[in-house]
Amino acid sequence: MTKITPQPGIMDIALYQSGASHVEGVSSVVKLSSNENPFGPSEAAKEAFRKASFELHRYPSSDHAPLRDAIGEVHGVDPARVICGAGSDEIIAFLCQAYAGPGDEVVYTEHGFAMYRISALAAGATPVEVRERDRVTDVDAILAGCTERTKLVFIANPNNPTGTMIGDGEIARLADTLPPQVMLVLDGAYAEYVEGYDGGLKVIEARQNVVMTRTFSKLYGLGGLRIGWGYGPQHVIDVLNRVRGPFNLSQAGLAAAEAAVRSTNWTAKCRTDNTRLRAWLAEALAGHGVPSDTSCANFILARFANQATAEACDDHLKSQGLIVRRVGGYNLPHCLRITVGDEPSCRRVAHAIGQFMGDSE
Repeated sequence: MTKITPQPGIMDIALYQSGASHVEGVSSVVKLSSNENPFGPSEAAKEAFRKASFELHRYPSSDHAPLRDAIGEVHGVDPARVICGAGSDEIIAFLCQAYAGPGDEVVYTEHGFAMYRISALAAGATPVEVRERDRVTDVDAILAGCTERTKLVFIANPNNPTGTMIGDGEIARLADTLPPQVMLVLDGAYAEYVEGYDGGLKVIEARQNVVMTRTFSKLYGLGGLRIGWGYGPQHVIDVLNRVRGPFNLSQAGLAAAEAAVRSTNWTAKCRTDNTRLRAWLAEALAGHGVPSDTSCANFILARFANQATAEACDDHLKSQGLIVRRVGGYNLPHCLRITVGDEPSCRRVAHAIGQFMGDSE
């Protein structure tokens, strides 16, 4: 009999269920389940990707210097303190791999991103879930959940799947009150959707215990290329680069991301359109008796009376070729997360939910 077994914690990880992209028997499908930018990447990013196809036989840069320089220029950060990864997910995994292990704890909030728990378990650490207050990160609950075993605290700001966020004052209070051995990780996957928000940069620059993660998968429209980055104190970035594979990003992905981050006019347009359509969609759903919290991201968390109603609505939407996301796995079984698509998609999903709510009354 074999005695080959995985490391402790691995078998506690449920296989990740990504957002569906098709409905059996329905040809005209609108995917609103993965928070993708409906307008796609900039023309400059697409052109950079096309040009990179002529160099596919070459290994990519191992230091990602051109992309880090572009990130530094656009976001006002020190390129030497930027690390790039396969989406921000890989940066999250690096942090757990480097700073948490057996006997350690990783804290995250009850409606926090699934990868925090997954990456903690993969590193052999113990994930610790703390409550939120009305679907908003609760700093006091996080502090109460920390012990001498805590090594990392993850918060997404804005949060996925709730869309809510807290201000820099609360983030600074959390960072300043954490036990000395704890690192605070600010997941800024949706930070670019908040006008004027720096992802917590001012908090990071004044401290040695805070890092942030960012992604090109959302506003920049490069979800299919899997590119993200992290920023923090030099001592943290030096550690993470020791566990990062030297060729973890493709040449084509690096080229597209560099062009994307410099396409500031395009990202400004996408942000503006998202803000307008997000407000319209939230108001339309509220008019049909489906409330949501004020979202700071590119999705709406629609709340229904109970789980049965949410699932019945989801089934109705699927029958209409509209794919949204059930979020029972995020302790929100009575909710559906709906990506803010382009205007026709928003109008179509609002109409379908209105039909359902009218029929269910």
